Amino acid sequence: MTNQIKNIKENHNLENTKKLDFFSDHNTNELKENEQLSLLDNVQFIYELSLAQLELQSLGVYFEMTNSLRNFKLIETQNDDELLKKLAYFKSVKGNPTYYYQIIQKNRTRSVNQYLTHWIYPYKGKFHPQMIRALLNIIGLEQGDTVLDPYIGSGTTALEAQLLGINCIGIDVSPLCVIQSKVKTESIDVFSEILEWKDEIIKNIEPSLFNMNGNTIDNTINIIPNERVRNFYKMAKLVSISDNARRGKDFKTAFVKNIEMMIASVSDYIEIKNDLNLKLGNIDIKTGDSRALPLENNSIDGIITSPPYSIALDYVSNDAHALEELGYNLSEIREEFIGVRGKGRTRIDLYNDDMKNSLEEMYRVLKPNKYAAIVIGNATYMAQEVKTVEFTINYAEKIGFKLVKNIDKIIFGLYNVMQKENILIFQK
Repeated sequence: MTNQIKNIKENHNLENTKKLDFFSDHNTNELKENEQLSLLDNVQFIYELSLAQLELQSLGVYFEMTNSLRNFKLIETQNDDELLKKLAYFKSVKGNPTYYYQIIQKNRTRSVNQYLTHWIYPYKGKFHPQMIRALLNIIGLEQGDTVLDPYIGSGTTALEAQLLGINCIGIDVSPLCVIQSKVKTESIDVFSEILEWKDEIIKNIEPSLFNMNGNTIDNTINIIPNERVRNFYKMAKLVSISDNARRGKDFKTAFVKNIEMMIASVSDYIEIKNDLNLKLGNIDIKTGDSRALPLENNSIDGIITSPPYSIALDYVSNDAHALEELGYNLSEIREEFIGVRGKGRTRIDLYNDDMKNSLEEMYRVLKPNKYAAIVIGNATYMAQEVKTVEFTINYAEKIGFKLVKNIDKIIFGLYNVMQKENILIFQK
């Protein structure tokens, strides 16, 4: 056993972890507290269990599973403190709560995945933040490393990287994605200024007897000198417009409520940062195109992303109210989005061409021997399955990537546009 443990410690790359699945039977009741790794209660699916094992293996932990599947027997670890700080799928290590368990308590919504500022704006196709934290561990990123998400979307990768002290470059062609990602990760730096403007913003929701100048929300927001503060209140307005358009909520009531909730969430973020003494990663959100990344060759330590499901979901139409509010012409911006150009077979061909360019760019900017985790699924278009997963694997391998992991991720829910995704992990 000593040699086995030694080998695990010396081989932390993902290719080796394929051989390290331990499913020995142990009675949970016989485990002492100081021998246990306990899963979080929200871990329900097989793919989550697979990711939980992979993150342990990537962190050099030797373990065995119990017959309950919710408690692991900890055989040996290199650094208990590292496990407490990094782990995504575990509640405790040797009876001590993980940082992640403490972080997710800061939740102002009813959804388990919407802690801190994750909840801001109901963006369709959001990452599961717990999965992203695990993938950051699995691909071996450390504090000070830089992860790239060339389709930053709602900013989940950026926020989870920030919490782990990992730098993140997030790129998206959508101005809605850029602003919400910035607000989620930048508001903590300007919190005092956000508070200073709160009363003025709320006062000017509408002209009134006590607002003789007739100032409006927009006028007040636009005179805020700090762009990060302006973005915060723009986002609060966009969330409220969405609440009105999608849920029929009164805009003014929703606006005040969202401001209060967003402020509370940022306050929670600051509190947990201070309580856990977190060293946050630097976040750089850019407007840009995944097909032409503004980055140097071999400059990125890891990639975690999910290409747009534009064949199944029209992102422009879905967020039309927000994009128009931001001042964009829907017809013009549509031509910039991947997967929404063209009709019929031409649309699929254009999507595939765009994905080829994006994969080539990912390969170009990633450092040698580093990993890219791509979450993608097949969709149905014109009554036919579009085999995006197979296409992605084949083309990625053609340009030099090596597929080291392929994890099935089942999707539940009546309104989901696909039934399964695949977590593909490539090595350059």
